[in-house]
Amino acid sequence: MQITSVSVRKIEKEGSRMKGIASILIDDSFAVHDIRIIEGDNGLFIAMPSRKTATGGYRDIAHPINPDVRKMFEDAILDEYKKA
Repeated sequence: MQITSVSVRKIEKEGSRMKGIASILIDDSFAVHDIRIIEGDNGLFIAMPSRKTATGGYRDIAHPINPDVRKMFEDAILDEYKKA
């Protein structure tokens, strides 16, 4: 699996922890949109697209299954964020 495209839209809102929204294209054939870039206590991280459940919690719509793939997504998105 290869990330073939990353696009980032920075969000410049005073006091907001959300710093941007990203989309990725995997193998030129599968897109994931609305990946949030968040400023956490230990730096930037990504949050996968999610929706609110009937019980008030949140559940990811799409997400990496293992830590290696999550790191690959995070590295590619945060590299593009720093360039934008």
